[in-house]
Amino acid sequence: MARPPALKLAEVLAEIRMSPSAFYRLRARGQAPQMIKLPNGELRCRRADLDAWWDACERDMPEWR
Repeated sequence: MARPPALKLAEVLAEIRMSPSAFYRLRARGQAPQMIKLPNGELRCRRADLDAWWDACERDMPEWR
């Protein structure tokens, strides 16, 4: 069975509506979605990891409900 494609960093940023600099600050604090660093240095994010991150954000922010 083929793996689902991982999202490119630009796709993640577009979906979460965040600038690259804000994302890297979040990542440095360990609060960004889990990313995969490829041998060429590019970052990818599995759809499941991004969805899990969104769910965690919603749990941490009860006023969003």
